[in-house]
Amino acid sequence: MRLKSLTIENFRAYQHATTVEFTDMNGLIGRNDVGKTSILDALGIFFGHKLCKYDFGDKSVYAGKEDDVVITCEFDALPGELIIDTASTTSLQQEYLVTERGTLSISKVFNKGKGNGTFVANCLHPSAKNAKGILLKKHDDLKQLAGSLGVVATDNRSSASLRTAIYESIDDLKLKAQQVALSKEDGKKILEQIQNHLPHFALFRADRPSTDEEAEVQDPMKMAITQAIESLTPQLEEIKEQVKYRALAVAESTLSHLSELDPELATSLTPDFKADPKWEGIFKLSLSGDDNIPINKRGSGVRRLVLISFFKAEAERIKQQYQDRGVIYAIEEPETSQHPDKQKLLVEAFCEMADKDGCQIVVTTHVPALAEQLPVDSIRHIFRGDTGEIEVNANRNDVFELIAKDLGVLPDSRAQVIVCVEGPNDIAFFRGMSRVLLSEGYDAPDFDNDPRVVIIPLGGDTLRDWVNNHYLKSIGKPEVHIYDRDDKTPPKYQATCDAVNERGDGSIAFVTSKREAENYLHPDAIAEALGVTLEFTDDCDVPNLVGVQSGVKDQTAKKRLNRRAVQKMTKARLDERDPDGELLKWFSEIQQRCH
Repeated sequence: MRLKSLTIENFRAYQHATTVEFTDMNGLIGRNDVGKTSILDALGIFFGHKLCKYDFGDKSVYAGKEDDVVITCEFDALPGELIIDTASTTSLQQEYLVTERGTLSISKVFNKGKGNGTFVANCLHPSAKNAKGILLKKHDDLKQLAGSLGVVATDNRSSASLRTAIYESIDDLKLKAQQVALSKEDGKKILEQIQNHLPHFALFRADRPSTDEEAEVQDPMKMAITQAIESLTPQLEEIKEQVKYRALAVAESTLSHLSELDPELATSLTPDFKADPKWEGIFKLSLSGDDNIPINKRGSGVRRLVLISFFKAEAERIKQQYQDRGVIYAIEEPETSQHPDKQKLLVEAFCEMADKDGCQIVVTTHVPALAEQLPVDSIRHIFRGDTGEIEVNANRNDVFELIAKDLGVLPDSRAQVIVCVEGPNDIAFFRGMSRVLLSEGYDAPDFDNDPRVVIIPLGGDTLRDWVNNHYLKSIGKPEVHIYDRDDKTPPKYQATCDAVNERGDGSIAFVTSKREAENYLHPDAIAEALGVTLEFTDDCDVPNLVGVQSGVKDQTAKKRLNRRAVQKMTKARLDERDPDGELLKWFSEIQQRCH
């Protein structure tokens, strides 16, 4: 199952029902104390996370005495069937528990803001006579109702079968949007099955100590110890038996001597092992650097970076353990104590995780350096509107402009030449190739450090790209456009390329002679970086070939090629793959436009 949206009402600062839409990658952006953490806590309360406990103080201070606190999650990618018991198999659709959109919407309701919360399904459910409320009827009552209607079920032992037969016997079920309690009878059993299919919610908080005693550190380390112990079970069993044998020999000898002093007492005592040894408690695993400094003595940025890595490792273990469920990774303010370079790497890592099947990422931030790295389609802007109510803005045309102003994301005004490419993978390719050439002493644009050169994807993939794109297009700087040929004839961007070349303002555009950037990579670089051996031509779909061999999505393979394989390139390998010197020509044109 996949989280589609969250709606919260009367929860903390969210008095009126407020909805947050979710995709695979989600960035909750806003100023401090605007309600970002409350969204993560609401999710944690819904999923029953150990760090998120609801109490009456979570009820909005603006809510009425009789108002309920409601946390609603909507899901798609629903399970095909639910097994209630050995005799009953059903589905959410069969029980009319889905919305008109075919999704599952479940609310956790805290009556008047009190209690532990009860679950209800928000769905299109029958309201016709004899069909209304039968999900909550006992089995015998269903059999009696079916008999009175003259209905014959496929299996009278199954409540689900009885309900289906009753529903099918009614011409008009009069479906209407309503709430169905999941508190008793098969409603309760179905809720239990739903909860078994819900995504696992993994939360990493910002305001916590960063030591190797943290649960996120110890859990993966304990798992490593458990796995090691399981692999050595025969040897450990032998050790256990030897210890028992020798210990019992000492005990028997002791009792023999005791019988000489007090025979009655000696006969009343029997050697006995009360419990088997708990091997996991004997071993403790921690981390230390080459200088033997333990992790809890390192700087806060290092500790937190390691903790996030442990968090990812544990979440990955959970994903493997529950392969039929999704996983939601929620990371609060991952930029805390991190250098901007590490912030960028973190965002790249999160985006790569979001590409995996069944994985959703939710991060919160108010820091421009991290916010500007997030893909624009992942951004949810949280702010207070003119009336003081909290709003979540993801669709308004001015959302990115508002975020840029809110957080202070500024364009780079030092630009002298603008390099326009199709997407973020192309940026990674050109950045990587420039590093390779510069490291070998060749003249190339320094995309990482030279403020005169700005490289942006035309679609504005990240917030920084969007800001630069909208600013730079109006300042009249020369542009260098580089487009993939792909497999279309004529190339998809040929007309755009021709238009740029006809401007007469110093701009220039190219269409690659090869299919795309990945075709300029050398097979040896791909093999060294990804462990994949390939033979390909200029027309091959290289990411697809890598994806097939690696068992990953084409998009994931594309990212790995442009971020890892490009690092294994050399000038000699480039010359072999690009004997005509196309890439060097592109870089030369960029350099000529720098003053």
